[in-house]
Amino acid sequence: MTTAGPSEATLRRLERASGSLATQAVARMDDTLPWFRAMPADQRSWVTLVAQAGIASLVEWCRHPGRPPRLTGEVFGAAPRELVRAVPLKQTVDLIKVTVEVVEDRLSQVVGPGEADVLRLAVLQYSREVAFATAHVYASYAESRGAWDARLEALVVDALVRGERSDELPGRTAALGWATTAPVLVLVGRTAPDVDDLHSAVRRAARSLRAEVLVGVHADQLVVVLGGLPDLDPVVQRVSREFGPGPVVVGPAVDSLAQAGDSAAEALAGLRAAVAWPGAPRPVAADDLLAERALDGDPLARTALAERVAQPLEAAGGGVPDTVRAVLASGGNLEASARALFVHPNTVRYRLKRATELTGLSATDPRGGWTLQVALALSALDGGRSLWS
Repeated sequence: MTTAGPSEATLRRLERASGSLATQAVARMDDTLPWFRAMPADQRSWVTLVAQAGIASLVEWCRHPGRPPRLTGEVFGAAPRELVRAVPLKQTVDLIKVTVEVVEDRLSQVVGPGEADVLRLAVLQYSREVAFATAHVYASYAESRGAWDARLEALVVDALVRGERSDELPGRTAALGWATTAPVLVLVGRTAPDVDDLHSAVRRAARSLRAEVLVGVHADQLVVVLGGLPDLDPVVQRVSREFGPGPVVVGPAVDSLAQAGDSAAEALAGLRAAVAWPGAPRPVAADDLLAERALDGDPLARTALAERVAQPLEAAGGGVPDTVRAVLASGGNLEASARALFVHPNTVRYRLKRATELTGLSATDPRGGWTLQVALALSALDGGRSLWS
């Protein structure tokens, strides 16, 4: 046996009262929900529209109880999609609860004789449908938002890899929730094989240490942008474990995401040149690969070696550059270098200490000596070219 619904006269009265009921519902929200009072006026007006549309949809559903209510379009279509972003699901449930309570409290104003229980049952059934529709709206929004974020993130990382300096970059990264100013750095390496969702694995690793992260995959290369913490070294170490086999290269830290393209360029150059240093640590800084990068034809590395190594040594004078060359030529033998220079070994030690202070490199260290040798050789080549130009 089917229970008869509210009479047409009651539904017409409810329809005429929908605007007033919505206004009363919003007033009660203002009284009982502190977060609602703090909402901007435009968002509060959207809530009023949704409440009024919900009551109107209730009337239509009562007239045709066999037809499933089209709540997504009829009710939630009254407000822009920004409302879903502004109001979390839990708060939306509170708004629906208040609206239902107001309708139930005002039943005596709109029902015909003996119809209060019938209409109250209709409101209860309809509110259940609204709850399901609300969950569907938020789930659909989350799915579409996730897909949109993934596309936008891919565009941002691709722009950084290609060295673009677009005016749209700050807006795009803000839409992704990126709030970091400094420092920011880029890691590059091979993608890990047999990982179902590499993007999520990298994000979990970075966010477990409270870092901000952007992830992109270019062919077989994984590009990760990190920020959000003053010290990113622990994050770099943790995220490096998510890369595939082979070297992982860390670009230098920069002051903002707008400059992250510079970090990416150096990291990618380091990744290309890392094959020349089989024993490189993982991860390895792009700056530690300056010699290999310069030999690979990277102009940034060649300039860095000139400015950070060759020029300071030549400017130091006092036999410092000649002493470095002598120590490198002798394989690090200080006594042999002193005899070749006709100076005391302590003088050689003093000059090497001075060279280390200027460049951060030690001529007696294998890696330091290699980098010094490449820098001085390139400087000599450049000097020779200038003599003939």
